[in-house]
Amino acid sequence: MESNSGNKLNEIDELKQRLARLESELNSSPDKRWTPPKFYVAYELIGGMTLGLVAAGASLMFNVIGALMTQRHPLELIRVYLTFPMGEKALTLESDFALAAGVCLYLMTGMIGGIPIHMILSRYFSRSTLAIRFVAATVLGLGVWLVNFYGILTWLQPKLIGGNWIVTMIPIWVAIATHLVFAWTMLVVGRLGQFVPSMPPHARVETPSS
Repeated sequence: MESNSGNKLNEIDELKQRLARLESELNSSPDKRWTPPKFYVAYELIGGMTLGLVAAGASLMFNVIGALMTQRHPLELIRVYLTFPMGEKALTLESDFALAAGVCLYLMTGMIGGIPIHMILSRYFSRSTLAIRFVAATVLGLGVWLVNFYGILTWLQPKLIGGNWIVTMIPIWVAIATHLVFAWTMLVVGRLGQFVPSMPPHARVETPSS
């Protein structure tokens, strides 16, 4: 009886040693996973566009609610933005089709603007505290506003269209609030679009205790 038990224990030890060898071979074999181990640029790029679309929708809703509260046209912001391709006549625009096209243009702009914000937050602040990420998102939102309004539109619209309606007609606090809502929404939904590298199957195998 004791001899039989000893044989079983020896067999168990042999199986443990064999399993340990197999795990060692797996751990030393080349990693053939298709996902990159660190920052996945293509994934973050698409994620930034998708989350930027969501954030643009949130900022647009913020402006619609604000316009209704001040008894303005709900898409007053879209009208002003449409002065870029259409000029001053966009301010009295009533065409539903044109306004819908303006909404689409606004959302597409948000998709582009969401890329740098998402990539910076996911690459440099992924492990930061919520407070630090909030400050970073706020700074990024203000930075996008400054670049859009005073780095691009302030000279590009007059040069191409002959007027400067967007910068002059949108109050500064509305422009700032719109960009902050956009950036804060990116912060809230940002974790949904962040890439997490997958581990190869053999890395998840636990080594049995002896």
